[in-house]
Amino acid sequence: MPVPLYQAKAEFFRMLGHPVRIRVLELLQDGPMPVRDLLAAIEVEPSGLSQQLAVLRRSGIVTSTRTGSTVVYELAGGDVAELMRAARRILTEMLAGQHGLLEELRDAEAGAK
Repeated sequence: MPVPLYQAKAEFFRMLGHPVRIRVLELLQDGPMPVRDLLAAIEVEPSGLSQQLAVLRRSGIVTSTRTGSTVVYELAGGDVAELMRAARRILTEMLAGQHGLLEELRDAEAGAK
């Protein structure tokens, strides 16, 4: 029996649900990067980065190529970069809404005194 679409989506978002994986995807939005540059940009042990890159590679969201001893990663498609941009827009809207609510609460608190 095929997996329902909503379940496949949940598994996809679960796969994205790690800060190192999200950071890698953000960095790769600007184009392919060698592992050494990813490592320099992300404060994580090499083994931890390797593990998270393997998850992204197995899922098909990133691809890797090797030239000599250098391994370069890149996003498998432009839709991933668009997803990262959409997530940023959604978070910005959510935080702006929370900021507005906080201001209302502060104003109400000040008026109650």
